[in-house]
Amino acid sequence: MPDPTTGPARAPESAVTVARPQVRLAGAARHAWTLLTDRPLSLYAVSVLRIGYGLLYLVFLLREFPHRDAIWGPGSPWTPDLARQLFDQTGWVSVLTLSDSRLFFELCYAAALVVSFLFLLGWRTRAVSVLFALVVASFHARSIFMTDGGDNLVLLMALYLVLTASGRRWSLDARRARRAPVGRRRLPGLPPQLAAARVTLVTAVHNCGLLVIGVQVCFLYGAAGLYKVQGGTWGAGTALHYVLNLDLFQPWPALSHWADEQVLAIAVVGYLTVLLQVAFPFVLFGRLKYPVLTMLLGMHIGIAVLMGLPLFSGAMIIADAVFLPDRFWVAAGRLARRALGRTAEAQPEPTAAPETSGALDTAGTPRGAVPKQGGPVSPARDRP
Repeated sequence: MPDPTTGPARAPESAVTVARPQVRLAGAARHAWTLLTDRPLSLYAVSVLRIGYGLLYLVFLLREFPHRDAIWGPGSPWTPDLARQLFDQTGWVSVLTLSDSRLFFELCYAAALVVSFLFLLGWRTRAVSVLFALVVASFHARSIFMTDGGDNLVLLMALYLVLTASGRRWSLDARRARRAPVGRRRLPGLPPQLAAARVTLVTAVHNCGLLVIGVQVCFLYGAAGLYKVQGGTWGAGTALHYVLNLDLFQPWPALSHWADEQVLAIAVVGYLTVLLQVAFPFVLFGRLKYPVLTMLLGMHIGIAVLMGLPLFSGAMIIADAVFLPDRFWVAAGRLARRALGRTAEAQPEPTAAPETSGALDTAGTPRGAVPKQGGPVSPARDRP
């Protein structure tokens, strides 16, 4: 019984000390759950990834169109039968090996071109994103010994984009949703509880897919940088000298020889490359990410020009776009419309809550709403 002269009994100090971390942990868990399920993040960024990879793969298929039979078709030295034997050991699958018919292959190639184009435009994006991932996986597996890091990255991103709501911005789906009557934006006959659960599930899957994409890029840069640190040529600043003198990576030999003559410059670029790749995962939480992304853009352009690896460089440049906030892409869209001579700006896709800079916008500045371009905000428009 508490002593009336001393007031009510107080909890032991040790119990209060133990409870404080639990309260903080519970608060952090609630904040993480809210961030995961409240609304889809970085919708403009994932739309840029959809457009970029759809366009990149479409150009790739068109570029290899004259050589399609030698690379993936029945006339390839790596025959469909050899591919099927390898699949039995590795577990890979490919639609292209279902038949040895040349007509079947030509139809598959035409379908791949159409799917890539529709994915680029964002038409029925949910279904087409699955078909796009199937196309990329099938072509990748059919001639797997001819793939490189760029092909691997495009395959991974195609799989991850299936999880995201990449058709909510800058797509035919978004345009159709803006023009649809309000009553047709929800699934008819669906109970409110199931509709709310569906929205939460789709939002959570999108945000998880966005997180996986960001983590994948960080692992890629970090692993590449740590691997280079272990090499003696990178430590000595001579690695790029040897790269520039490889016949396999000399699309323009005269340009490669000229670059090789800039001894100090290639040594500095070599050290800077290692530094950028190792530091990349650690600069995403401040303003340093913007100059780092700019320098990485220049690095990838240099790789594409000097080493003749446009697919790899393009895949990396597009992947880096996920770290740019939505406010950047909104401003870029405005500039693009002005450059095209459009005086009236199109209305953006409204959201259920003010659009912040995105899941991966971790700069030190406060998160603010995306500037409006005009038009009312309707929560129904941002529903899946």
